[in-house]
Amino acid sequence: MSRFLNVLRSWLLMVSIIAVGNTVQSFRDHSFLSEKLYTGAPQFVNGLQARTFGIWTLLSSIIRCSCAIDIHNRTLYHLTLWTFVLALGHFLSEAFVYKTAPLTIGVMAPLIVAGFSIIAMLIGYQCIPESQQEVGARQKKRN
Repeated sequence: MSRFLNVLRSWLLMVSIIAVGNTVQSFRDHSFLSEKLYTGAPQFVNGLQARTFGIWTLLSSIIRCSCAIDIHNRTLYHLTLWTFVLALGHFLSEAFVYKTAPLTIGVMAPLIVAGFSIIAMLIGYQCIPESQQEVGARQKKRN
């Protein structure tokens, strides 16, 4: 396995562990979201929204951790990449479309993590060898 994929696996695991902490915080005290993320419209943050955010974060964490364990699984790799694309889209839309999350450090951090992760995963994708099944399927299509 390439050195880059080992670093990427460590990065995914670290991001996953941090996300579990954010999940716990979302369930414990929903004011965390109104004070750190959605400061443009804190009146929209309630317990239900915080728990939904927490479940979404936990699901992303599980997918990312699974990818760190089995980084050669291309389907899982794609799903993991999509978790970062969705997170980036969510925070960008909240910041610039809905104006509920001004660009504070609480919003900039997930934007930077998602952006960096997307770039790293696109680079890392080049390091993943194709499985024999994928090679065979491509050859069948040519015939």
